[in-house]
Amino acid sequence: MKQTSGEAEGVLVKLSEFWACMEYEFGAGYAPVLARDLVLGSLGHVTAAEALDQGVNPRDVWLAICEEQEIPQERRLGPDKEPLR
Repeated sequence: MKQTSGEAEGVLVKLSEFWACMEYEFGAGYAPVLARDLVLGSLGHVTAAEALDQGVNPRDVWLAICEEQEIPQERRLGPDKEPLR
């Protein structure tokens, strides 16, 4: 079942936020490689890139990557951002 970004609760519902978290956690060079190559069993044995192409919510893809890569809970919300002024 496809989910749109408006269907998920919580943080990280935009594709741009997914990529910001990926680059923050894994680096700009490795993030796209990981998204292309890491198979996520919890999402039906597809890669992150395939899951996103299939319409899976970026938040769900990010959390699956966090589980698979054993990212600590405190880093799963993504980078801290400066408040807008």
